[in-house]
Amino acid sequence: MAEPQLVDLADLKPRLQRTFDHYASKFGTLIDHHPDYFPIYTEGGRWRHGGELWTDWCAGFLTGILWHCYRRIRHEWWRDKAEHYCRLLEHKQHDRDVHDLGFIFLNSYLPWYEVTGDASKKRVVVTAGQTLAMRFRERGQYLCSFIGPESLFIDIMMNVPIIFYAARETGDERLLEVAKAHCRTTERTIVRPDGSTAHEGIFDTNTGEFLRQSTHQGLSAESDWTRGLAWSLYGFGTVYSYTNDPADLAVAERNADHFIDRCPDGLVAPWDFDAPEGDRMADSSASAIAASGLWQLADLTRDPSRAARYQDAALTILDTLCSDAYVSWNDPEWEGVLKHGVYHKPKGLGVDQSVMWGEFFFLEAICKVLAMIDGD
Repeated sequence: MAEPQLVDLADLKPRLQRTFDHYASKFGTLIDHHPDYFPIYTEGGRWRHGGELWTDWCAGFLTGILWHCYRRIRHEWWRDKAEHYCRLLEHKQHDRDVHDLGFIFLNSYLPWYEVTGDASKKRVVVTAGQTLAMRFRERGQYLCSFIGPESLFIDIMMNVPIIFYAARETGDERLLEVAKAHCRTTERTIVRPDGSTAHEGIFDTNTGEFLRQSTHQGLSAESDWTRGLAWSLYGFGTVYSYTNDPADLAVAERNADHFIDRCPDGLVAPWDFDAPEGDRMADSSASAIAASGLWQLADLTRDPSRAARYQDAALTILDTLCSDAYVSWNDPEWEGVLKHGVYHKPKGLGVDQSVMWGEFFFLEAICKVLAMIDGD
């Protein structure tokens, strides 16, 4: 069992800033060299390749990175690029074939609205939330994944906040009921008592009965797939910020404690905690997600000792990741920033590569900590 370190912020800050500057360089180059391209994962360190997508869910992460760069650098070039890439996504607000509209629009049109106050941008976010809610299955009380009507993914916990947002902004009680019901079904069926999570739950579409846990990306249906655990940790924490329901906070805390307890020293998780020796490669993206989620959870929890532990854990992850071992600053041919991520291990996609969600959540966590240090 690993424990968070006490990280020296005076030592960490210059490495956080160096990593941020590296992001600006790498992603400025990406959009210059590959205009209007939304990458998902690298192959051999290259973003543009012919590898399988599995599903197209990552476009919001590039726009989110551009908005983070604009908000910190405050140069209009970044805002112009962010707005341009947002416009390329606007049509997706009506896309009923994906469950990832939160990932797409909470990181694109929501920051655009927050920067400008333009109500038309908020309407896009609300519409996307309303569209996602159409995936709700009355029999079973869950939002189904892109796989099919029988499938619930733990990943959807990171997308359901867009329905809470739409409910809050419109006063639509039905949207609120859908979002809450999905959270309770997820907790009941694929969050385990020890705080681990399954990737997927399978339901009988005729009766709504929960049948079994399953996986597409973990080692097995019963294993401890770390990115899914990080999605749950962060997702239930975000949901709690909307609901103030102690049940949501309790799940996030259970997930967080489990994640920290099972991590090795440095708190960079393997791709699956149950992977056997010899197959326990790191997934930096799981820990990047967890770092940002833990930082948020430190502000949400009502327990001061937990708050300190979660903040220390987030800083420990960043301290480990902001190093030569994980950041590509000494590898000019590598087009990503955060190395050693994993997309889909069973399919062999994006294994030991840079992945866009890892890039986004690593930068998000860095910006949160820099803002705290700078007093913003």
